[in-house]
Amino acid sequence: MSDTPADAQQENKPYQVLARKYRPETFADLVGQEAMVRTLKNAFESDRIAQAFVMTGIRGVGKTTTARIIAKGMNCIGPDGQGGPTVEPCGKCEHCVAIAEGRHVDVMEMDAASRTGVGDIREIIESVHYRAASARYKIYIIDEVHMLSTSAFNALLKTLEEPPAHVKFIFATTEIRKVPVTVLSRCQRFDLRRIEPEDMLAMLKRIAAAEGAEIADDALALITRAAEGSARDAQSLLDQAISHGAGETTADQVRAMLGLADRGRVLDLFDLIMRGDAAGALSEIGAQYSDGADPMAVLRDLAEVAHWVSVIKITPEAADDPTVSPDERTRGQAMAEKLPMRVLARMWQMLLTALEEVAHAPNAMMAAEMAVIRMTHVADLPTPEELVKKLKDAPAPPPAPDGGGGAPAPGGNGGNSAIGGYASAPTGRPSGPTALAVATAPDNALAHYARFENVLELIRTNRDVKLLVEVEGCVRLAAYQPGRIEFTPTEDAPKDLAARLAQRLHGWTGVRWGVTLVNGCEEPTIVEVRDGEKLALRQEAEAHPLVQAVIAAFPKAKVTDIRSTADLAQEAATEGLQEVEDEWDPFEEE
Repeated sequence: MSDTPADAQQENKPYQVLARKYRPETFADLVGQEAMVRTLKNAFESDRIAQAFVMTGIRGVGKTTTARIIAKGMNCIGPDGQGGPTVEPCGKCEHCVAIAEGRHVDVMEMDAASRTGVGDIREIIESVHYRAASARYKIYIIDEVHMLSTSAFNALLKTLEEPPAHVKFIFATTEIRKVPVTVLSRCQRFDLRRIEPEDMLAMLKRIAAAEGAEIADDALALITRAAEGSARDAQSLLDQAISHGAGETTADQVRAMLGLADRGRVLDLFDLIMRGDAAGALSEIGAQYSDGADPMAVLRDLAEVAHWVSVIKITPEAADDPTVSPDERTRGQAMAEKLPMRVLARMWQMLLTALEEVAHAPNAMMAAEMAVIRMTHVADLPTPEELVKKLKDAPAPPPAPDGGGGAPAPGGNGGNSAIGGYASAPTGRPSGPTALAVATAPDNALAHYARFENVLELIRTNRDVKLLVEVEGCVRLAAYQPGRIEFTPTEDAPKDLAARLAQRLHGWTGVRWGVTLVNGCEEPTIVEVRDGEKLALRQEAEAHPLVQAVIAAFPKAKVTDIRSTADLAQEAATEGLQEVEDEWDPFEEE
C-alpha cells in the first residue's frame, strides 16, 4: 500500500492498453501524416473548412483518431472560452474533454458496420435541422462508412450535398472503392499513409521509455515489421511484448511471441534450399518446428526473403531498411549478387503455391516438408539459357549408322530448322510440280491469277475452308491458265468439286472459269507435297547435333512439330485478320 493519496489513486486507476493510452490528442501527435496535417492546418487558418471529410487507409493508421481531432479542432473554444476553430485544440475546454471521452452531445459517432440500414441514416437526416446544443458545430462521425447499404447512401446524398451550416460529416473507411462516387465527390478526401519503419521505430521507443520498459532495438524492429504500417497493431504488439518480457524484452522473446523463426535461421534455410541441399533443409525446418515455429510462418518468411533479395537485386538501396540488422543486410546483398533473377522469381512462385497447399493440407508440417523437398530439387536446375549453352558445348554424338536418321541435308547445319515449336527461317521451300508454267496473263480481270497458287490464296481470303481443304487434298493439277483449270480428282474427292469450284471462282472474280476433269494425271496434291516437305524437315532437324544432344540428355524427348518462320508469319496474319473481323461494328444491323 502506498502512503500518499496520489499513490492510492494511481493504484486504483484501471489499466489502459497502450493503443488507447497513447492515442494522439492533437495533429502534432499524429505519426507520419504530415501532408494531411498541412492541408487541414491551411484550411482552418483560412476558414475554408469543408462540409464533409472522408478518411481512408489501412486498419490502425489513425482514421477515427483523426476524425475526433478534427471534431475537437472545430469545436475548441480554448482554456479562456474565447477561441475559434484550430488545428491545435487545447484539450482542456469542456468540448475537448467531452469529445476525448466520447460523451459530447453534439459529436455523434456511428459504426456503419452494425448500423447499415436506411433507417439509421434517416435518424441523422431528421436531426441535422436542429442546431447544436452547446458546441459550435454538430458533427457526425461515421466509421466504416463503406458498410452502409445502397439505399442508405442514396438517402444521405442530398443532406451531404447541402447540409446546414452548423453540420459537418466525417467518414472513415478501409475500403474506399466501395464508397459510391456520388458520395466521394461531396467530400474532401484524405488518404492516411502507412507509417514508415523509421517513424514507427521512433514512436515505439518513445512509448517504451515512457512505460519504463527495457526492450531491445532488434525486438522493436520485429514488432515494426509485423505491424505492416499500422500504429495500433504496433502498439498492441508492444503492449504484449512488454508483458511477455516481464520488464526486459529480447528479440528471441518477441520472435517466440509472434511465432516467427529466427531471421538468421530463415536465411540459413533459404540458403540451403537455393544450394539444393534437401537433407540440410529438412533438418533445419524440422529444428525450427521443434522450437515452436509455425510451418506456415516459416514459408511466409521464406517468401519474404525471396521478395527482399529480388528487390535488392533490382534496387540495391532497398537493403538500407532500418528494420534489418547489419548481418541480415550483408547476407541479403550477397544472395542478390549470386542468385539469378529467374531463379528468385521461380522460387517466389513455388512458395506461393506451397503456402496454398499448407493452408489446406491435413498436416501443415508434412506439406511444408514436401514443398521444401520440391524447391531444393528445382533450385539447382539450369535456366533455359544455361541449358542451351551446355547443349551447345556438349560434344557431338557419333554419326548414326546408315538408315538411322540420315545425314544432314547439304549445307544444312540445322540452324535454319524449327525445333519443338521454336522456328527460324528454312533454307528454302522445295518446289513441287503443282503448277504448270504459263505465259504472261492478259491485262484483264484474270491478270491477278497468273498461277494456281493465286487461286488458292483467293479461296483462303474468302475463308471457304471446306473448299480450300478439298482443293488442297483432292486435286491433281493437270493444266492451269488464268480462267481454265484441268485436274484429275483423287479417289475420295467430292463428285461436285469441279462444279462448285467453277461457281465460286465466277462469283469472286466476275469472270466465268472453265474447270475440267481429266484422266491420267498423277501429280501429287498440295497436301502430299506439304507432307513430303515436313518429312524432309523432320529428318533434317533430327540429324542436327543440337537436337541429338537434347535427345541424349533427355531420352524421352522427341520432335513434336516443325514450323518455319513463313508458317508463323502466316498464322500471325490470319489471327490478326480474325481479330479485326471479330471487332464490334457499330453500324452492324442487329
